[in-house]
Amino acid sequence: MANITKKVSWSSRADESGAAGEGTPLLNGSEQPRHSRQPSEGGSLCQIGRLSTVDLEEEITSDEESQRGRPKEIPHNEKLLSLKYESLDYDNIENQLFLEEERKMSYMGFRCLEISRWVVCGLIGFLTGLIACFIDIVVEQLAGIKYQVVKENIEKFTEVGGLSISLLLWAVLNSAIVMLGAIIVAFFEPIAAGSGIPQIKCYLNGIKIPRVVRLKEGPMIHSGAVVAAGVSQGRSTSLKRDFKIFEYFRRDTEKRDFVSAGAAAGVSAAFGAPVGGVLFSLEEGASFWNQMLTWRIFFASMISTFTLNFFLSIYHNKPGELSNPGLINFGRFQGDSVAYNLYEIPLFIAMGAIGGLLGALFNVLNYWLTIFRIRYVHRPCLQVMEAMLVAAVTATVSFTMIYFSNDCQPLGPEHTEEYPLQLFCADGEYNSMATAFFNTPERSVRSLFHNQPGTYNPLTLGLFTLTYFFLACWTYGLAVSAGVFIPSLLIGAAWGRLCGILLATITPDGSVSVIWADPGKYALIGAAAQLGGIVRMTLSLTVIMVEATGNVTYGLPIMLVLMTAKIVGDYFVEGLYDIHIKLQSVPFLHWEAPATSHWLTAREVMSSPVTCLNRIEKVGTIVDTLSNTSTNHNGFPVVVKVSGSDEPPKLCGLILRSQLIVLLKHKVFVELARSRLTQRKLQLKDFRDAYPRFPPIQSIHVSQDERECMMDLTEFMNATPYTVPQETSLPRVFKLFRALGLRHLVVVDDENRVVGLVTRKDLARYHLGKHGLEELQLAQT
Repeated sequence: MANITKKVSWSSRADESGAAGEGTPLLNGSEQPRHSRQPSEGGSLCQIGRLSTVDLEEEITSDEESQRGRPKEIPHNEKLLSLKYESLDYDNIENQLFLEEERKMSYMGFRCLEISRWVVCGLIGFLTGLIACFIDIVVEQLAGIKYQVVKENIEKFTEVGGLSISLLLWAVLNSAIVMLGAIIVAFFEPIAAGSGIPQIKCYLNGIKIPRVVRLKEGPMIHSGAVVAAGVSQGRSTSLKRDFKIFEYFRRDTEKRDFVSAGAAAGVSAAFGAPVGGVLFSLEEGASFWNQMLTWRIFFASMISTFTLNFFLSIYHNKPGELSNPGLINFGRFQGDSVAYNLYEIPLFIAMGAIGGLLGALFNVLNYWLTIFRIRYVHRPCLQVMEAMLVAAVTATVSFTMIYFSNDCQPLGPEHTEEYPLQLFCADGEYNSMATAFFNTPERSVRSLFHNQPGTYNPLTLGLFTLTYFFLACWTYGLAVSAGVFIPSLLIGAAWGRLCGILLATITPDGSVSVIWADPGKYALIGAAAQLGGIVRMTLSLTVIMVEATGNVTYGLPIMLVLMTAKIVGDYFVEGLYDIHIKLQSVPFLHWEAPATSHWLTAREVMSSPVTCLNRIEKVGTIVDTLSNTSTNHNGFPVVVKVSGSDEPPKLCGLILRSQLIVLLKHKVFVELARSRLTQRKLQLKDFRDAYPRFPPIQSIHVSQDERECMMDLTEFMNATPYTVPQETSLPRVFKLFRALGLRHLVVVDDENRVVGLVTRKDLARYHLGKHGLEELQLAQT
């Protein structure tokens, strides 16, 4: 069966690190004819078979199947993996330089490093809280100005006519603000598009996404991760400033831990949920963590929440009153509205199923919309125009819904509406539809949660749910920094409150209905169901919802609702974030290997043969290996041949491309060392100064004479890389790779000779989805 795909990227543009005009290559796992290089003196093994690339309308034929009886690859588009994404080096490279530095460090030195980690986490939390405070104030001011201007304009033209001017004003204001954000994203930083959560999930999973933690705009989770990446490294690549601090943390092992703390601090600042923030980071990186790291992340989350509370209390002229836990304040459920009975739990579970169905529909529609954008709306100017179009259409639909609505509600003395719009209602009344549309989404959610029964009629909620559902689906994926959390909560709160109103009609004249079918209670359950049906988060989302509402009473119902929504939604389609991760061809690894994959072994998933280097290798061979654009490998087993023996060389270490580039840059050659032409011994600081963007091999100048020199890799290679026998089962390989955060896993035979190499892409190809293993077994037959 033909395998047809489309080259895509996070930004819909070529990666800056790639060659000009170069597309994003994709890998589907099937091998093309092998291309081997001649071994240098001493003999080294051959390179990995060239990774196949495909383009739009290109077919993968059966001639490219495995030549050694390996199972065929599943010919599905989602199995294609982009070569632009590499793994993080989370496992420490324990070479001689690293071990010497660690052994020289005293106990007090290690204690100072631990204190520095706490200081960095505190700074991350503090700065993330400040950013959240700034965002909250700016959004409140801009929204206030926009809604007040439009409200006054509508009231002015309601009686005299000319409401079309009000509509035009609203659409222009919406489009102008969106245009500014879209231009920044589309033309300057495409990676900032969307919520940033798929990218951060990938980073926490161990994938290096280009520019994902560079200085940029973004929602709070993404912003917290960006702050963490900059603060922990003591420098900013975007600002071209190096403060010469925290240099020890300039490696993937430390940086990823701090980014986890930043993401948690962002969640905490957004929802006022410190524990939920920790669990959010935990869902993708738990296998890497230890107890002390968890406490540091929780510390960053708490500092973020406290900082936001403190400065917002000053802004609201109530210094010291810490009553603003997060940007999104759902209000507290108190009194009879929090009561629920045992017989309501099946109703909550049913609402979870509805949320799963609606979430699956949302994800399917957004998937096809994203495919359309990839094919036809890929230019920055078109992306900006689409964002402006959505903003104008949203304003038009909102205005039309408000204009034709006759849902008038009395305006009481203690009304909580920020901008009550009278329109054609009588004096002392306001338009209820305007309450849903004519507010920021956060305030609308709070109104649906806490307004008194009778505030909305069923027709208003039904129409609002329908229109907002499709508008939110169209909006997610635009070239703007915007997420799906609040729109999902608002959709769910609307149809959840509608369910509460309909249930209350079961006992129309009974006072019991006011308590057990409180519409605000069902609005909360509907919000959780809709959000869970779209994003498929369970543990962290349960805690976030409980913390955001300030009441643990609904902990069990929310948990059951989210589990039901996930089970029902997963039956039809994956979660929204997983869909977008797959669309980018990212080699994302889930928690476990496929349940029925024990019949696969390391020999069947590894890449082979492997490009190996001798322990003492010729410089020209290393340069040629690194310059080979057909492979672009990042890890090379180091082998040594027993003197006077005809046996093939055996494994003695592993060295990375980045290390070899630094060695070539500093001319660490055996001949120069013997002639004492080198000024000093290479140190770990030289590698840390080059991190994280090591220079390309094309920028390293090596003369013809230097190509004949030799390079001793003994001191710089990892002499104890992780290895597995070739008969190891796939689940065991997967668990070892995932739990230790590996980038390369060497497969050896009984004589410790390299027979293959397992990387993230090798495992991702074989982590098949639903029915994938069955198809693979059929393909073998």
